[in-house]
Amino acid sequence: MNEVSKKRLRKWAILFIVWGWLLLLGSLMGYVEGRMVYSFLLEDIMNFLQIALPVIAIAFTVYFLLEQRKDKRGKRLRIALISIWFSQTVCFVLTNLILQNVMHEVNFELQHPLFMVFTAFAIMMTALILRYRFMIIGSVLFGLSALAASYLKLPEQLLVESFAWLLAFVIPGHLLYGRGEKINQPNEHHTE
Repeated sequence: MNEVSKKRLRKWAILFIVWGWLLLLGSLMGYVEGRMVYSFLLEDIMNFLQIALPVIAIAFTVYFLLEQRKDKRGKRLRIALISIWFSQTVCFVLTNLILQNVMHEVNFELQHPLFMVFTAFAIMMTALILRYRFMIIGSVLFGLSALAASYLKLPEQLLVESFAWLLAFVIPGHLLYGRGEKINQPNEHHTE
């Protein structure tokens, strides 16, 4: 991989971190809501976070993409990645429409593992485009988590999904971002 690609890859790490943590926390909150008894205060906090965190993540992503527009050489990369994740969202909508049409209801215990499979595919495509080995491994683990989740009830599926986000986005994002910070620091030479 050439230096320009490595530099671009490090820039994208912040999005992996932001969205990874958002989706991990969202899955954990879904598990807590489905399986635990909690106070009204915690319920109010979770309701607020379920609105505020996605708004912040979307605003940050829009800002990030607008900043990346200055990098003319990265235009194809940007378009490819946006297309993958937009297509994944369209697949989610189509899956719900198909489930509704065929089953006359949306079975969330079926829908959720299917969404995880689409997500594993989107992560794999992103990882292959960026040529980032840790995210390739994470996408395979995400897909295997989708299979494991299909044997569970919805709340436990959300718990498995939160672990999958940790493996597929959060850890690779932090590793990549940390590597970028280390590489960008000046070398200190001590002369005595």
